Amino acid sequence: MQKLYPGMRFTASYSEGKDSLLAIYRAVQSGMVLQFLLITYNTDRQRSWFHGIPTEVLEEVAAAMGVPVHRICTTGEGYGRAFEEALRREKEQGAQACVFGDIDIQGHLEWGSQRCAAAGLEACFPLWQEDRLALTREGIRAGFRPRITVIDRTRLSEDFLGRLLAEETLEDLQAAGVDVCGENGEYHTFVADGPLFSRAVPVQFQAPLELGDYLVLPMEMQARGLD
Repeated sequence: MQKLYPGMRFTASYSEGKDSLLAIYRAVQSGMVLQFLLITYNTDRQRSWFHGIPTEVLEEVAAAMGVPVHRICTTGEGYGRAFEEALRREKEQGAQACVFGDIDIQGHLEWGSQRCAAAGLEACFPLWQEDRLALTREGIRAGFRPRITVIDRTRLSEDFLGRLLAEETLEDLQAAGVDVCGENGEYHTFVADGPLFSRAVPVQFQAPLELGDYLVLPMEMQARGLD
């Protein structure tokens, strides 16, 4: 684990997934103060990059976690530049560090560190170089409820899509011969409930979409009942 900075105000590179939330949780537990959630948003698809979360769900996440979600609206071109510009704005609003949920891919460490250096913020990687399986179990045991919303069909069968990430699922992932943490892109998760949330975010899932090798489970807010 890399150094944490008790008392330091931070923004978080928020992906909506389990590793991102566990990194934020560890930072908060250490005494760091969460100020913003920073998420990259695909302007072509009107959803977040990588996990495909729509705006209305992000707004509910912000309300449940009690901090604003700031969107970095960008296409594929200029992604890094847009991220740096957003970090500079976060610093102007009081952030001193940015927390990332990366575990052990060196290129991700370098990319995040470079963006933070350019913006004048500390880069913080609370999960860095720890055991992948142990981290996944830690998040589950802490009370986070990650659900698998994206799978790579070249590496995982379709029946993993939509499953709650629990001990039984971890065993099945191991049996499938993939990294149980999904750090290599085998799957992605969305977390709608856990110790950082004041309440669960009520989402409902739609029919799966095929995007090349990936199968994606789109989501929307649950319809509210009429009085």
